[in-house]
Amino acid sequence: MENVFKYFEFSDFFKDESNTFSGNEICFTILNETHFLIFEKDKLKYNLFVSKFLQKQDVGFKPPEILELVISDYDKSIPEHRILLRQYVGET
Repeated sequence: MENVFKYFEFSDFFKDESNTFSGNEICFTILNETHFLIFEKDKLKYNLFVSKFLQKQDVGFKPPEILELVISDYDKSIPEHRILLRQYVGET
């Protein structure tokens, strides 16, 4: 998974202080000024979300305006998971 995080320029993991992700660790990458992809680390699995915040500094500290689960238990070996991630970051 580290390669996925580095390739798509996700931040380092940090503890969610907003209680949106139950205090789990999260990392994120920027889609545009207000939209972000977030990976939540939940024990040994990773859940991928798309979210909307007023600003980048709010991610992990304030609840998002919009939060949608894209993939539960992301697995980089599953082609559909990789395709969905690429579609969100604008790669084909």
